[in-house]
Amino acid sequence: MKKREVVTIKMDSVSENEEFARVAVAVFLSRMDPTLEEIEDVKTAVSEAVTNAVIHGYQGGEGTITLEVSVEEDVLTVLVQDEGVGIRDVAKAMEPMYTTAPDGERSGMGFSFMEAFMDQVEVVSAPGSGTTVTMRKKIGR
Repeated sequence: MKKREVVTIKMDSVSENEEFARVAVAVFLSRMDPTLEEIEDVKTAVSEAVTNAVIHGYQGGEGTITLEVSVEEDVLTVLVQDEGVGIRDVAKAMEPMYTTAPDGERSGMGFSFMEAFMDQVEVVSAPGSGTTVTMRKKIGR
């Protein structure tokens, strides 16, 4: 049994770090010999999670996002955590097309994309205490 390998990155809540997070996770994932499709799936899910933290968690304000990526056996786990405003109703927030940014620029599909591209998505949140999104994907089916 292989031991769990983990990398943790703390970054400012700015939109430019969304691309950094995508690339960092892709590089970490490369040790698992993934397909190009698996890499793109994970990168898309990470983008959505980090973007949600920037836009909804911190509402464009200052804050820190924690990105934790781990590998155990053939499962990649990505955790994206913010200490922002939190989500009052997680089930409602995970519904397709639901958005708290009614300015017309957000599609409300972030969690739907995460669920489509990863095997498992878990969201833990409460108003005033931030949000933790944990995503898992088996690599090399």
